[in-house]
Amino acid sequence: MISRVLRVQISISLCSAILFLSCFELRGGGSKPVLLYSRYYNAEGEERYLPDGNYSAVIKQLSADFDVRVHAARLSREKLKDVDLVLISNPSAHPVNGNPPPAKLDAPDRKELLQFIRNGGGVIIMGNQENHNLETKKVNQFLNNFGMQWAENYTDAKGLNIPRDTPVLGGLKWAYYTGNQIQLTESKNVEHWIVKNDLNQPPLNGMRDAEGALLAAAGFGKGRLVVVTDSGWIINSVLAGRGLGGNLVEKDDNLEIMKRLCLWASGQLIEVD
Repeated sequence: MISRVLRVQISISLCSAILFLSCFELRGGGSKPVLLYSRYYNAEGEERYLPDGNYSAVIKQLSADFDVRVHAARLSREKLKDVDLVLISNPSAHPVNGNPPPAKLDAPDRKELLQFIRNGGGVIIMGNQENHNLETKKVNQFLNNFGMQWAENYTDAKGLNIPRDTPVLGGLKWAYYTGNQIQLTESKNVEHWIVKNDLNQPPLNGMRDAEGALLAAAGFGKGRLVVVTDSGWIINSVLAGRGLGGNLVEKDDNLEIMKRLCLWASGQLIEVD
């Protein structure tokens, strides 16, 4: 026997899915689009978000919709030629455990990724909290092309009910597990949509609760960019319903949020007029 509470939850989820599908449709095609989880900007020895570690579950789940690849090679034109979407998580600022310094988003890399997006590719880049060896200076030089900047304002773990009028993610619940912030700047020919921090929802544990955007997306040329300010929200323990760092946001839609972001950023999810 299904409880009344569960029936209500199922009903809400179905209504959310129906509303979503009425606004968007999946682009048809033969082979799966290619999603590249790039480890090029992660320091050697950085183990927080390994594809066979804390990110193994999300990699497996995304493989249903994408041909998922993982490598740490430089993102050259040759390496990107058949890629639809690049995922970069917590790019590193400093060496780890005596290993060589990590690669940074220097000018040639920024130019290559910018052209990749302009030509129709998608990029998702995710930040984090201040003690997670996060590189921001070079990343911000890249984000400036899209009217965005990472800022050192932080929000502790909380559940966020995304407003229903938000593109792509409206009506879903995001379990947010601490990160920095996105500031929007003036930029020509860039249209943003964002997910703001809800100050009416207190953090689960901690006092940091910065007003502003925690996720921002933009179209640029033929492609799309998504910037998220947390990298831990899709680790194995979160997707398994166990939370992170002693915090637990119950009944989240994090996997569905990640799937939609990947489909939208890769151009597989298109808005229906």
